[in-house]
Amino acid sequence: MKLIAKLAAPVAALALAGLTACAPQTSDNSAGQDDKSGTLRVWLFQEVNNKPKEKVVDEAVAAFEKANDGARVQIEYIPVETRAQRIKAAFNDPRSAPDLIEYGNTDTAGYVKDGGLADVTAEFDAWDQARDTDPTARQSVTVGGKVYGAPFFVGVRALYYRTDVFDELGIEPPRTQDELVATAKKIRKAKPELYGLAVGGAYTYGAMPFIWAKGGELAEEKGGKHTAAVDSPAARAGIETYTSLFGDDNCPAAKCASMGGNATVTAFASGKAAMAIGGDFSHQAVEAGSVKGKYAVVPLPGAKEGEIAPAFAGGNNLGVLRSTGHRTLAVDLLKRLAGKETQGKLFDAMGFLPTYTDVREQAAKKQPFVGPFIETLGAGAKFVPVSPAWGQIDASLVLPTMFQEIVSGKKDVAAAAGDAADKMDTAFAEAG
Repeated sequence: MKLIAKLAAPVAALALAGLTACAPQTSDNSAGQDDKSGTLRVWLFQEVNNKPKEKVVDEAVAAFEKANDGARVQIEYIPVETRAQRIKAAFNDPRSAPDLIEYGNTDTAGYVKDGGLADVTAEFDAWDQARDTDPTARQSVTVGGKVYGAPFFVGVRALYYRTDVFDELGIEPPRTQDELVATAKKIRKAKPELYGLAVGGAYTYGAMPFIWAKGGELAEEKGGKHTAAVDSPAARAGIETYTSLFGDDNCPAAKCASMGGNATVTAFASGKAAMAIGGDFSHQAVEAGSVKGKYAVVPLPGAKEGEIAPAFAGGNNLGVLRSTGHRTLAVDLLKRLAGKETQGKLFDAMGFLPTYTDVREQAAKKQPFVGPFIETLGAGAKFVPVSPAWGQIDASLVLPTMFQEIVSGKKDVAAAAGDAADKMDTAFAEAG
C-alpha cells in the first residue's frame, strides 16, 4: 500500500462553499466496468495529528488486500481546507478520480446532486453491521430514500461547565434552558471577569439546539421539496432564548456577536468563561487549557426539566464514486473502513465517536468523558436539511446574519427570522 500525504494552502471557506454549489454534473464513464483486481485510490482527510489515523487505516487496508488477491489500495490524505476543489474536480474528471472518498456529512445532498456518489442502498441494507447504525448517522448518508455511503464517525455538542466556579457560588448544573440563561447571568454578576456562558453569533451549530428544544425546525420537507421553517413560532422562541444570552449581563454583543464555535471553546479552555457549548471533539483543546481538572460536561438541557436539547449530529462519511471501475472492491473497502472494528480503533486512536450504538457503549466504558455526548446522541440528535441548498445557505451565513442582526438591535426576532427564511427559500428553489 502506498501512502501519500500532501499539504496545500488554505482557501477561504466561503470560496470553497461557492465552488460546492456550481459544479456541473459528472458523467459515469465506467458504466458496466467492475474490475476485481487493480489499484483502488482513496482520499481521506488529513487530521492535525494524522499518524494514529494512518495506523488504523493501514491495518484495515492490509486485511482488505489479504482478502482480495490482486487488489491494492493507494491512500492519499487531503487537506480539509481544499476538499471542495479536489472532490469537485474528481467528479468532473472521472479518469483521475479516486474510487472512495471521505466527506463531511453536510455535503451528501450536494454531492448526490452533482452526480458524484454511487447509490449503495442494496449493499448497505444487506450489510449486517448496518443494522446497528445510529438513525441520525444513517440519515446523513440518505438522500431521497437512497443510501450514498456509510457513516464514518459522528460528533455532537454538550455543555462544558467549570466545577470550581459552580462550587464556589453554590450552584448546580442547569436542568432547563431557562435555568441555563439564569445561571449564566448569575455567574456573570458574581464574577464579571467571566462570560457566564460563552456564545457566538457565528456559532450556527451551537445555536441550533435552542431552536430544536422549543420544537422548531430549520426547514420542512414535503414531496422532496424543502421550505424554511426558521420563522415559525416555535423556532422564533428558540432564537429568542439563544439571543437573550448576548449582552453585558452574560456575553457582550460587541465581543460575542462575531464569535464562532472555536472562539467560544477557546474562551472556556483559557478560563474566560464558566460555561461553553462544545463537542466531544473539543475535549483535547479543553484538556490543554488552564481549566484542566476544573470542569465537567453534561448534556445541554432542553426546554423542560429532564429533557436534553437535540444536538446537531456532525461528522464524516465514506462514499464510493459513481465513476469507479472497481465498484465491488470499493464497496468492500468502504465496509472495512467504516466497519465496527475500524471505528472502534479510530475511537481509541483519534477519539472519533463511532456511528454504531453498540460500539459507542463500549467506547463510553473505556473513556467516561464521552458519556454525556453519547447520552445526547441517545436522546435524539438532529441533522440539517438534506438538500443541496444547505451548502449555499451555510456558506452565505444566513443564520449567523440572523443572530447578529438580532443581538446588534438592528432587527427584532420576527423580522430577522423572516428575512432568513426568505433567503433559505430562495436557495431551496434554486437548488431544485
